[in-house]
Amino acid sequence: MTSELPRTSVAETLAAKIVALQPRDLPAASTRKCEDLLIDVVGLCVTARNEDYIRSALAGCDDDGPCTAIGHQRTLNAAGAAFINGTAAHGEDFDDTFEGGPVHAGAVIVPAVLAACERHNTDGRMALIGIAVGTEVLCRLSLVVPKAVHKAGFHPTAIFGAMGAAAGVGAALGLNARQIVDALGIAGSMAGGIIEYLAEGAWTKRLHAGWAAQSGIRAALLARGGFVGPRTVFEGVHGLFHGFAHAVKGDYDALTGDFGTRWVTDTLAFKPYPCGTMAQPYIDCARRLAARGIKPEDVTGIVCEVAEGTVHRLWEPLADKQRPRNGYAAKFATPYLLATGFVHGGVGLGAFTESAIRDARVLALAAKVKFVIDPDNPYPNNYTGHIRATLGDGSVIEERQPHMRGGAQEPLTRQDVTDKFALNAQHGGWSKAQGDATLKLLAGLYQGKIDLSSLRN
Repeated sequence: MTSELPRTSVAETLAAKIVALQPRDLPAASTRKCEDLLIDVVGLCVTARNEDYIRSALAGCDDDGPCTAIGHQRTLNAAGAAFINGTAAHGEDFDDTFEGGPVHAGAVIVPAVLAACERHNTDGRMALIGIAVGTEVLCRLSLVVPKAVHKAGFHPTAIFGAMGAAAGVGAALGLNARQIVDALGIAGSMAGGIIEYLAEGAWTKRLHAGWAAQSGIRAALLARGGFVGPRTVFEGVHGLFHGFAHAVKGDYDALTGDFGTRWVTDTLAFKPYPCGTMAQPYIDCARRLAARGIKPEDVTGIVCEVAEGTVHRLWEPLADKQRPRNGYAAKFATPYLLATGFVHGGVGLGAFTESAIRDARVLALAAKVKFVIDPDNPYPNNYTGHIRATLGDGSVIEERQPHMRGGAQEPLTRQDVTDKFALNAQHGGWSKAQGDATLKLLAGLYQGKIDLSSLRN
């Protein structure tokens, strides 16, 4: 068996490219995207800071130390801070998305690298390269065997997040190539996250990003201390893709081929709505339908063309998606989401309270929503939306959204990102002065010292 092992493994090829990168090598567009990620993630941590799942997560932490849990006075060790901040950033499902995955990079990588740097290396330039590297690794891993991890019942953000966080923290802490290979190998045994939360809207998806973030820190520190991991963690017969995608062969060139010269990070999408990514174009379609002056009561039926790969998460069981069991389940229920967008003109953070998900007009419209599979849908390379509404007079009206707003084809501006931050900070109970001061801090964080102490309130 030993003779069949590769002379140079995928992880070794990747590590060599990671250690060759310097902050000055990062293109302006990638730097700007990492700045946007910082703003977005910190705002998301603030918006979730008073939520019940964060209170529970903090209560379950026995990890006190010197690092910042954003929006909280209590400080934690690096792994604990990464866990809380990652869980908060992903908790409202309002974080960024890589459309080719789909994976959520910012909620894993930013908390991991910030916590590691706050504790071990406060150089903002290294935090920048760590966030860029970690994001790039996480996103590219999702392209090796597309859709297979989801089909196997796992959450790709959780699985690939541990690997991306290990790479990003390793880069930020200046690990050498051998240590990064070990960190990746170690992280492979820390990766995990099943998608059974879909059954009843349980909270476990929320902690996937935080768990991956803290796993990356632990893996990198173990590797720095000399702990050895398998160098064939990716392509090995018992490796990551065998375990979580039921495949060993894949497009590993998508991970390593042009790593460091082309940045898929530049295409990250920022969400306009705090809910499942693939539902967002359907909300836009519903809003445009309502803008025509059509009332929910005018509609006798709605049929949506959808991608087969999204059905098990966002459309079935249909009755549960039309009438979700709780606010968190509603975030992954496209019939409810598009009905909310139609009735209320949008979907905001307030759309997931217990009273909101029992809105009679919304539920009446959601009950009329059905779907058909479009075999030509481009998912996961592009997220589209479609609504075909039949009205009481027998007429039929259609709306289509060719891509996700906030994505590569229609990106949010920096002003959009800071406006979103302001709304999130306000929702989390921060004053305008606190929000403005934080934006000023974040604007210079990559050029200075990682000091997050002002965010502990």
